[in-house]
Amino acid sequence: MDGTAEADAPDIATPLTAWFRAEARDLPWRRPGFPAWGTLVSEIMLQQTQVARVVPRLEAWLTRWPTPRDLAQSPPSDAVRAWDRLGYPRRALALHAAATVIAEQHDNVVPRDVDALLALPGIGDYTARAVAVFAYGDRHPVVDVNVRRVLARALLGQGEPGPANAKRDLPLMDSVLPEDRDDAAATNAAVMELGALVCVARSPACDACPIADRCAWRAAGYPEHDGPRAPKQAKFAGSDRQVRGLLMAELRASDVPVTRSEIDLVWPDDAQRERALASLLRDGLAVGDDAGGYTLPIG
Repeated sequence: MDGTAEADAPDIATPLTAWFRAEARDLPWRRPGFPAWGTLVSEIMLQQTQVARVVPRLEAWLTRWPTPRDLAQSPPSDAVRAWDRLGYPRRALALHAAATVIAEQHDNVVPRDVDALLALPGIGDYTARAVAVFAYGDRHPVVDVNVRRVLARALLGQGEPGPANAKRDLPLMDSVLPEDRDDAAATNAAVMELGALVCVARSPACDACPIADRCAWRAAGYPEHDGPRAPKQAKFAGSDRQVRGLLMAELRASDVPVTRSEIDLVWPDDAQRERALASLLRDGLAVGDDAGGYTLPIG
């Protein structure tokens, strides 16, 4: 998007923030006084996981570990076990590692600066910006897949956003944000909410959209997308991810090392089972060997 196009872009922030402030879902991380630590935990849990699955797990997590130091003082195995079936359990190890750094190097306070957040283990650009914006109210563009879809349709007239590109996506979102910090934070959240609930990938609810009259894609007659497409996730059933999940469930459910014979019963395909087990060992989500059995990481 060139400078002229950006200058000519319609104001979508004003109607979006008005809609959001009236219609936003009541979620824990949006409530006044919600701690920055809770925001960090919620953002990591929400990666590739539905909100409905995250809310109860988040509340249980923060009850058990209300500060980073509380989590850091527990073994990593507790974090992985408490992660339960949220998926992508490496996130639990990363969160434990980040909590340890926060406790030891930041006096148990989640840092506010984006660069300091990026220096934490397992924290990427999206999460760092999201914490700075939603926990501390700073003005930064925050871009996820829902945001990219809204911007592609509303501003660029494209039905799909295509592959992520920070050099394009962040300036485009920044061009939408008001200068006022509170309004900018609300706009970030509003664009995400619109993409999650209204401007969805399939069958968008354009009749319910607060910026339908300003949407370039709608004005162009909903043209078919003919550019590059974002990669689609492979099917879960029968995948290595499924086998990893089954092995993790076996490890979480046991208070003693899981034997080799028990591992062999988890999945019938020997090569795929071995590949999944090797990946868990490599990622630090499992420890042990055939002689002594396998467990979650203990320290």
